[in-house]
Amino acid sequence: MSKEVVIIGGGIIGLCSAYYLQKEGHKVTVIDKSDFSSGASYVNAGYITPSHIISLAAPGMINKGIKWMFDSKSPFSVKPRLDYDFLKWTWLFKKASTKEKVESSIKTIKDINILSRELYQEIKDSNEFDFFYKHKGLLMCYQTDKAGEEEWKTGKRAIQEGLNVENLTKEQVLKLELNAGLNIKGAVYYHTDAHMTPNEFMPQLKSYLEKKGVTILANEEVLDINVKNDKVTSIRTNKQEVTADEIVVATGSWSQILVKKLNATVPIQAGKGYRINVSQDTGITIPAILMEAKVAVTPMNGFTRFAGTMEVDKINNNINRVRVDAIARASERFYDGLKINQKEIDDVAAGLRPCSPDGLPYIGRLSKVKNVTIATGHAMMGWSLGPATGKLVSEIISDKKTSLDLNPFHVERYS
Repeated sequence: MSKEVVIIGGGIIGLCSAYYLQKEGHKVTVIDKSDFSSGASYVNAGYITPSHIISLAAPGMINKGIKWMFDSKSPFSVKPRLDYDFLKWTWLFKKASTKEKVESSIKTIKDINILSRELYQEIKDSNEFDFFYKHKGLLMCYQTDKAGEEEWKTGKRAIQEGLNVENLTKEQVLKLELNAGLNIKGAVYYHTDAHMTPNEFMPQLKSYLEKKGVTILANEEVLDINVKNDKVTSIRTNKQEVTADEIVVATGSWSQILVKKLNATVPIQAGKGYRINVSQDTGITIPAILMEAKVAVTPMNGFTRFAGTMEVDKINNNINRVRVDAIARASERFYDGLKINQKEIDDVAAGLRPCSPDGLPYIGRLSKVKNVTIATGHAMMGWSLGPATGKLVSEIISDKKTSLDLNPFHVERYS
């Protein structure tokens, strides 16, 4: 049965949800307070990451965040504040940061990433799009033995999950990356991963949806959600009132604020990251994560992107120039001959990634408001998990059997 569906949020999760919902014959409207040209969906590293089997809530992460709190150049920081939502999230994050809980989430993270990679490939093969997509894997490059040994532990665990992973010497890496000038000891090579150019795909997806009859409402902020008899009846924006049979909340780091209007709790904190685009030929052909620096490097269509940091803080668009400069300098240490110029550094952009306490997204219906589906909390895997989440949202609203078990993504697991 066709339904009128309103999606709040026009990032990769919202647009992918619209993509699969319109394929099921639903009438879809997407509302976003931006102009559909900025945010985390446009400035991320563009990775599709079956390799990322360890959740953000890895043991010791909180301690690292506190340790690095006063280091303005550190790649990860947690900015403490006297705020109930932040304190609750921190407590839940610490509870989730156990070996047992991280281990129990590995298969879940792997399965949803692989589903999403397959769906990206389907979209690419449909001939309805023409976007940059490469399946060249991911190099986890290290300069110290300690970092290499830690990553190879993860690599061996990934092999147990059926992923294709190699532990490469420096010489083996340099045979793969002939002209990049990598200054490393070695790398763990995950053959499973792919990469894209986000700010190329997003406009294409938006244009496709409009051609298919999806209504796109830009620069509209949701001010209120009207509920009657346990169902949302309408949404009031700063411009109009919109009615719907079903609502999808895919507003990233803002989701917790919006869901409160429905008397529900979805703990999320914003994790800010930065990107620097380098237009010069870097010689880099394979995506890499520079391990000690926590910098992601992606050869995109016409440029190379260097992205990094995770600043857990209140929602804001402030740019920490010291951290941005640290990304550039760290990248130059890993690639001999690389020089990122000041204009490219000044052209930095930031995005906010919605982080759940346990590193797993929230995907599913609310129990008390029957026609609301939540799709958020993807942290650094938002781009990777866009199609899989959109597919699952479509299956939920279409009353179909879902492609994956939704229990690990239970929306009210912290209620």
